[in-house]
Amino acid sequence: MQHGMQQGTQHRIVVLGGGYTGATAAGRLAGRLHRGDVAITLVNAEPDFVERVRLHQLAVGQELRPRPFDEMFAGTGVELKLGTVAGVDVERKSVAVRLRGAQGAEGAEGVEELAYDTLVYALGSGWDDHGVPGVAEYAEQIASRPGALRLRERLAGLGAGAPVVVVGGGLTGLEAATEIAEARPDLEVALVARGGLGDWLSPKGRGHLRKVCGELGITVHEHTAVAEVAADHVITGEGERVPAAVTVWTTGFAVHPIARATALEVAETGQIVVDETMRSVSHPDVYAIGDAALAMGPGGKPLRMSCASGVPGAWQAADAVAARLTGRKVPRVPVRYFNQCISLGRREGLIQYVTADDRARDAALTGRFAAVYKELICKGAAWGVAHPLLGLPVRSRRVVRGAGTVGAGAGVAAGAGARVGVSG
Repeated sequence: MQHGMQQGTQHRIVVLGGGYTGATAAGRLAGRLHRGDVAITLVNAEPDFVERVRLHQLAVGQELRPRPFDEMFAGTGVELKLGTVAGVDVERKSVAVRLRGAQGAEGAEGVEELAYDTLVYALGSGWDDHGVPGVAEYAEQIASRPGALRLRERLAGLGAGAPVVVVGGGLTGLEAATEIAEARPDLEVALVARGGLGDWLSPKGRGHLRKVCGELGITVHEHTAVAEVAADHVITGEGERVPAAVTVWTTGFAVHPIARATALEVAETGQIVVDETMRSVSHPDVYAIGDAALAMGPGGKPLRMSCASGVPGAWQAADAVAARLTGRKVPRVPVRYFNQCISLGRREGLIQYVTADDRARDAALTGRFAAVYKELICKGAAWGVAHPLLGLPVRSRRVVRGAGTVGAGAGVAAGAGARVGVSG
């Protein structure tokens, strides 16, 4: 095999999306591969990394630390292309990017076609209105920074006693409701959950959650669906009218629709179907990570949409791409869960220990210690994006000419039986 690439024949890697998974993959690829052999382009709509797991904090007026990509990727060779993805053609191996101008005006510089040899698809997900009438018109969301900033503005404009309704009893809903209630004790905060409050948690976890909601004065509507959202109220499936000066919709996430419009094999959810190395099962030059990927975890269950499972998937994808391009054995590292970390405001938290396939164990940590633990997890996740090789010295390797084709380097690395544990 001949190592090294001739000048002008760099392997072009395009990463779509600069969230936890996309930014991690781009940085890890830059560290694993010789800079002269690859051209790595990260496409993202914003010039800095957004800590999505902290957007409920942003919504109540807390300031988040700026994390510009220019600083994060300084000296790595990763090029940031500021814009939104307008389309992906997996047969022509190209991406259409709607560029943003210097002032952030979308479309100010038109559309650019980016050709790729390897595509890493990490466009993630946004809020899902589930087709409920009035949600798109009247509800707010915290699935994106613009959404969190809009909610922040609306909350700031509310007077004492105004009702706020958070719809959705999952992790995002719990964190949003408790954060708002703690930051604004003058508001009347209600949480609407389709099931029981924290019904997936252990008895200890459910008890603590109920205790915290009570202390914060949150009214909980359990086993309740929302049939309609209006400007000043929501209507439940039973026809009850619940006052809401602001409605926050947190009932789950929907993936970016672009993948469904391509020739990629996708699931009913619109997620790209991948193998254990995060490689598309239909197009071997495409890798999908994070919320955009349908990846299987322990017990044959799909990994849930989360930073917790997305980041190890980004490690897996980047290492698989690097191994195939350099003619080395491809590592396959199973992902498993250890705990779910839930912030309940700034002073309370809940760490629910889980099985490998994410089912609650009896054990849970609560209170101030759990809040500190969750804060460390959030800080660690952001640090990991900026240090995708986890601070370990790694020698970048030369690309093998002709590598990266189907089956190249398709062995199993030593230590592939090791497991990656994820929290969150």
